[in-house]
Amino acid sequence: MRALDLVQLGIPRPLVSIAQEALRQAARGGVKLKKGPLRRRLQAVVAAPEAHLDDPIHGALAAALVEHAGAKENFVPRREPATYRQWGEDLDPQSIRQMENACQLPVAVRGALMPDAHVGYGLPIGGVLATRGAVVPYAVGVDIACRMKLTVVDLPVVALDGQIDRLKKAIEGETRFGIGAAFREPHDHAVMDEDWDFLPLVKRLKDRAWSQLGTSGSGNHFVEFGALVIEEESADLALPPGSYLALLSHSGSRGPGANIAGHFSRLAMDLHPELPKELRHLAWLELDTEAGQEYWQAMELMGRYAAANHAVIHRSIARHLGVKVLADVENHHNFAWKEVHDGETVIVHRKGATPAHAGVLGIIPGSMASPAYVVRGKGRPEALHSAAHGAGRVMSRKKAQATFTWSETRKLLERKRVTLLSAGLDEVPMVYKDIDTVMAAQQDLVEVLARFEPRIVKMAPPGERPED
Repeated sequence: MRALDLVQLGIPRPLVSIAQEALRQAARGGVKLKKGPLRRRLQAVVAAPEAHLDDPIHGALAAALVEHAGAKENFVPRREPATYRQWGEDLDPQSIRQMENACQLPVAVRGALMPDAHVGYGLPIGGVLATRGAVVPYAVGVDIACRMKLTVVDLPVVALDGQIDRLKKAIEGETRFGIGAAFREPHDHAVMDEDWDFLPLVKRLKDRAWSQLGTSGSGNHFVEFGALVIEEESADLALPPGSYLALLSHSGSRGPGANIAGHFSRLAMDLHPELPKELRHLAWLELDTEAGQEYWQAMELMGRYAAANHAVIHRSIARHLGVKVLADVENHHNFAWKEVHDGETVIVHRKGATPAHAGVLGIIPGSMASPAYVVRGKGRPEALHSAAHGAGRVMSRKKAQATFTWSETRKLLERKRVTLLSAGLDEVPMVYKDIDTVMAAQQDLVEVLARFEPRIVKMAPPGERPED
């Protein structure tokens, strides 16, 4: 029987291999079981495993089911939660509660909550969590290695007005938006020459990854042209003060990353049936286990794939325009890193949080009608060397659809001189916090080096399911 069939019969995913091995041994021994009777027999084992411990075929499965059920009663809460620091005021109470829940994990060391925080699965968006010897798939996020990239090109900034059609065609011709977005003729990149065979799941995803290389997805993902303003000399940017035309993109590891996140999140939850409901989405994988190592290897591959995805987008648009690249900046969020904090090597999850180690550059966007900022990290220990990853939502997508109209949005965009090529109503500027308020709340975490003003913006069209 297929693994999915066994799961549907009520067998926990970690025990599926035991059930399958029992069936293989029975077949080798000459025992033939028809599908109907086999299903009823397995259902009986699942319903009352104690009564089937001596079953010649399913005894091992019954024993594993008994042990698995007993694990649910073995959760021992911490005496004291791990500590965390919060930046910003008036944060969503649910996101604070999620951060507090994360600090109840036995593997938690400490955390930080950024000023753009809002509710996510398990760990809130804008949540940072350090753990000991374990990785939490939902604390990395569904869109593994979601990433920002900014490229400055040698077109004059006045091209944002005088060559708008040319710039629009570059975006619309060189990337794709939407859940299933793909290219008929895949792009080339060295990441596709790497080892994708270390795990059957990853191997199956390679062709899809190749076809989606250079695409931008949906949700809060975007590609946009705008004006980058540098007001003071900075060796980090290697550009003199002035205004420049720049390309900014935000997207992650697309369908392959989502599949890997889903698989390992379910596996982690199955391996920790003892967790209470409020901690279920914070289930972890021990890094010294096969599952933990497989997830870590897959996550890192998705990190390189997401970087390649942006590289292809920016390379393709630059080639389309025939321009020279003057400078670029990029960074991950939705990722986990091995770092040393307080003299100990820990796993730092930044779910919707920007790495802000001392001297490290990053990009913090606002909305389609508000600035993004190029920043340099200050390496604040209490924040686990992190900062916000954007403005942060103030309402759900459903509420946004019921609250705003395109009529009022177009008026705002016109005032801001923004040309919107496509987007859903759930991504209009009003659904986000004021980016300058967020930046003011984290002045001790990052230093602003430049400001990017969006002018030509493309996101997934209305009706697309979000994947951010």
